[in-house]
Amino acid sequence: MAVSFQISALGFPCRVSLVDAEIGESVLLVNYEHLPAASPYRSRYAIYVRESATRAHPEVNEVPQQLRLRLLSVRAFDAAAMLLEADVVDGTALVQVIERMFDNPRVACLHLHNAKAGCYAARVERV
Repeated sequence: MAVSFQISALGFPCRVSLVDAEIGESVLLVNYEHLPAASPYRSRYAIYVRESATRAHPEVNEVPQQLRLRLLSVRAFDAAAMLLEADVVDGTALVQVIERMFDNPRVACLHLHNAKAGCYAARVERV
């Protein structure tokens, strides 16, 4: 099920474009399975998608501004989608947390969530 509505306040982060929706812009609120693995941590949650969104393609080591502006939950998973570590961090300190978590060779990827609402924000891959 998807819900469509127009934005009347700032703060609706688009999961596809990694840009916040503007006031008056239409967004979809949909359920997204971001961790489909056969694991106890299998997970799906709500995400916002701007109606006019085009997929973001951040450069290697680039942290989109949208993520730098938020309080984030960072979750480190191994190759079997088992949680190894988690932290809550201000987006301005995200790079340091990513580096620290990837210092563990068992970490396969990180999942970022908006800490307050819990919406899935992004996946960070090891390069």
